[in-house]
Amino acid sequence: MPHIPGRPRRALVAVGGSLALVIGSTPGTAPVLPHHLLRAAAATDGACAPAEHEGLSVGMPTSPGYTPTTGTITALTVFIDFPGAEARGSTHERYAEFFPATSDYFRTSSYGLLDYRAKPVHRWLRMSQPFEAYGIDRGAGWHPEDPQGYNRLIEEIVAALGEEVDHSAYDLVNVLATPNAGPPATEKVLSVSFPGRPLAETPTGTLSNVSFIWSRQPGESPHRVLVHENGHAFGLPDLYWTGQDDAPLLAGHWDVMEQDWGPTNDFLAWHKWKLGWLTDAEVVCVPAGSGPTEYTLLPVADPGTGTGVKLLALRTGPSEAIAVEVRTPAELDSVVCRPGVLISRVDAAVPTGRGPVRVEDATPGSAGCQTLPDPQVTAELTDAPFVPGETFTDEAAGVRVEVLAADPDGSHRVRVTRW
Repeated sequence: MPHIPGRPRRALVAVGGSLALVIGSTPGTAPVLPHHLLRAAAATDGACAPAEHEGLSVGMPTSPGYTPTTGTITALTVFIDFPGAEARGSTHERYAEFFPATSDYFRTSSYGLLDYRAKPVHRWLRMSQPFEAYGIDRGAGWHPEDPQGYNRLIEEIVAALGEEVDHSAYDLVNVLATPNAGPPATEKVLSVSFPGRPLAETPTGTLSNVSFIWSRQPGESPHRVLVHENGHAFGLPDLYWTGQDDAPLLAGHWDVMEQDWGPTNDFLAWHKWKLGWLTDAEVVCVPAGSGPTEYTLLPVADPGTGTGVKLLALRTGPSEAIAVEVRTPAELDSVVCRPGVLISRVDAAVPTGRGPVRVEDATPGSAGCQTLPDPQVTAELTDAPFVPGETFTDEAAGVRVEVLAADPDGSHRVRVTRW
């Protein structure tokens, strides 16, 4: 079985650089068609969404083996501590750091389509060795023949649970370590997930889609580390930069798969579509050569009704697309300071951690619009949305998006031209 790398995260995303943005105002000359005359392509037909590449990807559909993202799912939630790092609080206290907040988050973000139920085993499972003996470090992966590391931890967890747990009854596993095991998250982020593949066979079923949560994150919504890690169990990639070079501007605080520290934030509309939280009726495919067409876009945060357009998907290449959505201040988007039309590029061929999503910045070089900048938020992209009177143009892709107006309910009217 191949080595499975973990999905580590950064404690603080330091970003630099910028994305090229071509602004234009050349008016279209073809007649404007109402959006209801165009077909909303299904995610599986390939017209709008590039196919998933190997591993975690923004492509669609998601491969088998990941956790279901609609309906009722059950998360086995266990607690571990170590000799020399014995738990200082109860499992109930550790559990309360994440629940019911995580379940509530997924219920809201999915418009009620995901019923996430955590099932805790309320006792500390004492591992056999001190934390340091396992060699857990940032970026540590999993290998079935490793005598230490995550392989040994998983084996010991399964043995400690014994016949107490029917593993076939669960869709994913959360391992919440005592916060005093290992370095604080402000120094080194160790939380990691191993999604999409079987990790261990037990008498009652296969163990897969396992997330390990270490330390404790600061901020007003620290449960979002688990939202992020479970996002991997759902098949979503890391949107933050894992390279050793300076990080470019990517998705910023517009998706929890890049930044899960600081103020709360939601998923991008593209991810909601991939997860099945936006119906095909809420997504419109705008094909190349379709000329100018006007649309009314509802805010992504609006309650789900199954109707009303929330995402425009513009396929621009074999693995590339441009996504157009509206973001407004909301329960899960507390730092939106420039409501408007958010435009992002997705590339299913770009691996996790290398920038598969890049948000276009309507105001490059502005340093953002937050009144009180938060170090856990990419300030430069906080005012990335386009507002009425502004236009995004990509000549090479044959795409122009003009923001025409904003209504009091947060919906925006846009004209999309494709040639």
